[in-house]
Amino acid sequence: MEEGLNFSYDKESDILDVSIGKPKSAISKEVSEDVFARIDLKTKRVVGFMIMNFERRFGGKLGKEEMIPVSARFELEKAT
Repeated sequence: MEEGLNFSYDKESDILDVSIGKPKSAISKEVSEDVFARIDLKTKRVVGFMIMNFERRFGGKLGKEEMIPVSARFELEKAT
């Protein structure tokens, strides 16, 4: 099953939202200041995350890095 990342940014609210696959109903859990993981209650899996104050946080940091506590696992599937 292929799931891409879907990004959306609300400039007025300054929120970056990232969904893994199609957006799903989930609960949000703050994992760092202004960073929330969205968790599917049925599967207990992370289905996305949200970064509040995104532009304020990253806008003036061109060329600099900031760590966000989000990890991912990727697997390659055999072509059929």
